[in-house]
Amino acid sequence: MRIPLIAGNWKMNKSVNDARSFMQIVSDQLPEPDQVETAIAAPAILLETMIEANGADRLRIGAENCYYEDAGAFTGETSPQALAEMGIPYVIVGHSERRSYFNETDDVINRKVHAVYRNHMTPILCCDETMGRLEAGEKIHWVVSQVTGALKGVSDTLARQLVIAYEPSWAIGSGKSASADQAEEGCYLIRQTIADLYGDDVANEMRVLYGGSVNPDNISQIMAKQNIDGVLAGGASLDPETFLQLVHYQK
Repeated sequence: MRIPLIAGNWKMNKSVNDARSFMQIVSDQLPEPDQVETAIAAPAILLETMIEANGADRLRIGAENCYYEDAGAFTGETSPQALAEMGIPYVIVGHSERRSYFNETDDVINRKVHAVYRNHMTPILCCDETMGRLEAGEKIHWVVSQVTGALKGVSDTLARQLVIAYEPSWAIGSGKSASADQAEEGCYLIRQTIADLYGDDVANEMRVLYGGSVNPDNISQIMAKQNIDGVLAGGASLDPETFLQLVHYQK
C-alpha cells in the first residue's frame, strides 16, 4: 500500500519567525503518518527552527535543494551531508525553477540524486513538460527523458524509495492547474517509465505526486486518481490553514 504524501515546497519564502508560527499552528493538527504522510520542504536557513518546533513530530521537514558534493569550496551551496546530520528525510531535486533559473541539467540532477542517496535521504525528483507540447496536443514525453536521465546508475533497491513529482511547468505558480485527468496521464507515464527501467514491483511501490497550482478545491479530485499518490504544493502550503485543508483532503 502506498501511503499518500502531501508535501509543501515553500521556495524562497518566510522568515524564522514565520516558520516558527506556522509550526505552532499545524504541528498538533496533522493526520497520523501511517494514514497520510505530511512534509514541508523549506529554505535551508529555516530547517533547524522547524525541526525544533516540530512538537508532535508528525511533519517531515525536508530541504528544497542540495549540492552534489558533501563538502568543499562551493560558496553558497547546501551540503547533503549536513542535511542528513540534521535528520532531514527528503530533498527536492530537479525542480523546474532549478532547471530554468539555474540551468541545472539532467547530469547535474543525476549527481544530486546520488548525493541524496549517498547520505541516506530520499530524493523528491521533479519532472515537467512544456505548455507548448500540451497545447499542440502531443503526447507527454519530456518526463521520460528527465526521469531516465536523473536515475542513471540508481539501483533497484534505491529506486523503491524514490518519490517523483510530476509538475507541468506551465502550472507552477500560475494558478492554472492541470485537470485531474491531465495530472493522471503524466503520473501514469512516469510509473510506466519506472516499470520499464526497474520492473513492475518497483513501479508499484514508488510514490508519484502531482504538483502545480494545487489547492483545497482541486486536491480531492486529483487524489482520487489511481496513479497519483500525493501532491507537492507551492503557494497553498505557505498558509497554515490552507495546508491543513490539503492534508485533511479526505474529510
